[in-house]
Amino acid sequence: MATKVVMAQLSPTMEEGKLIEWRISEGDAVAQGDIVVEIETDKANMDVEAMGAGVLRKIVVQAGATVPVGTLIGIIAGPDEDIEALLSEAEAEPAAVVAEEPSDAPDDTAAAAPPAEPGPKAEGGRVRASPVARKMAAELGIELGTIAGSGPGGRIVKADIEAAMAAPAGATRAPAAGAIGASEAAAEPRLRDERVEASQMRKAIARRLAESIGPVPHFYLTIEVDMERALDMRSELNARAEGFKIGVNDILLKTAAEALVRHPQVNASWDEDAIQFHGRVDLGIAVAVEGGLITPVLRDADRKGLRRISLESADLIERARARKLLPEEYQGATFSVSNLGMFGIDEFTAVINPPEAAILAVGMTQEKPVVEGGEITVRRRMRVT
Repeated sequence: MATKVVMAQLSPTMEEGKLIEWRISEGDAVAQGDIVVEIETDKANMDVEAMGAGVLRKIVVQAGATVPVGTLIGIIAGPDEDIEALLSEAEAEPAAVVAEEPSDAPDDTAAAAPPAEPGPKAEGGRVRASPVARKMAAELGIELGTIAGSGPGGRIVKADIEAAMAAPAGATRAPAAGAIGASEAAAEPRLRDERVEASQMRKAIARRLAESIGPVPHFYLTIEVDMERALDMRSELNARAEGFKIGVNDILLKTAAEALVRHPQVNASWDEDAIQFHGRVDLGIAVAVEGGLITPVLRDADRKGLRRISLESADLIERARARKLLPEEYQGATFSVSNLGMFGIDEFTAVINPPEAAILAVGMTQEKPVVEGGEITVRRRMRVT
C-alpha cells in the first residue's frame, strides 16, 4: 500500500516547512523508520522518518522549496504499484513556494561567468552556497569566499565551482572592496542590494513578536544588583571544580529558579479566562543561533545544583546552536532568561515569550563607584530588567 510523505507539523507553532535535503533518491528501497528527508522548521532542522516500507517512487517537492504543513512531498509504494491517484492529488495542491535554494543545473550564462568577487555571506558570516557546491569546493580545496556566485542573490552553485576550476592557471580572483593595495577608482561597491528569503525561524519570530508586543501589556522594571558575593562564590567553586566551570549565567539561572519558588505568581501564564500557576520551574534560556533565536528549556531548575545546571545548560546551548534540539527541549518554559552581558550591553528590554508572564534581561557586570557606609568604594554591579 502506498505511503504518503508529507510536510509534518514538527512543532506546535509550525505552519510551513522548508525541505532541506532528500536523504534518498527516487527508486531507492525504504524501510519503515528510515530517515528520508530533512526539514527546516521554525525551531530546528529535523529528520523525518518513513511511515511505511517500499520504494521512493516519486519526489513531489524538491529540496529548497517551502510548503505548508500537510503538503504531499513524496510517495513511497511498491515497485509496480499504481500511484497516479496520489500524483493527481499532488497536482491539485497549491504550488510550492521556492525559497533561496536554486537548482545546481548549469546554464550557459552561469558556466561562462568567471569568478570575479567573493561570494556573499548569509547571516552569521557563512558564505551562501548550495550543498553540492559546498561539497565540491571542499573536495577540490577551493575557498568559497573567493568565488562569485551566479545563483539568486549571488549564491554559489555547482557551475561556479566548475568555472573556477576551468579558469586559466595563475588567474587571480578580484579582492574584496577596500583590500590593501586595491585602487579606489577600481574598487567594487562595498554594499549591495539584496533580498534574502526569511527562514522558518525568522518567520516564527516575526509572528511571535507581533503576538507578544501587541496584545500583551509590557512594563519594565530595572534594578542594579551587587555581584561581589556571587562572583567570589563562583571563583571559590571553580577553584575546586573538576571537568567543568560555573558561569555567571549558571548562577543567574539558579537564582531565578529560587526566586520563582518564592514568588509563584511570576511562574505563571495567562490562559484566556484564567491564570495558570505552574507546579514546575522550567527555565527558557535565550540562545542566539544563525538566523534567529531559540530558548531551550532547563527543566526543574529549582531542584538542581549549580554543577548540574552548568552541565545541562551547556549541552542545551550547544545543541541549540547546532539546531539539534528535540521539540520537547524548547517548548513549555514557564519563565525565560536572556543574557547579553557578554556583548557589553549595560541593560536592555527583552520581549516576553507568550504565554509566559515575564522574562529576565541581564546586562554586563562592571566595576562601579558606589557609596557604602558613607564612603565611596568600587563594587562589581549588574543591571537586570
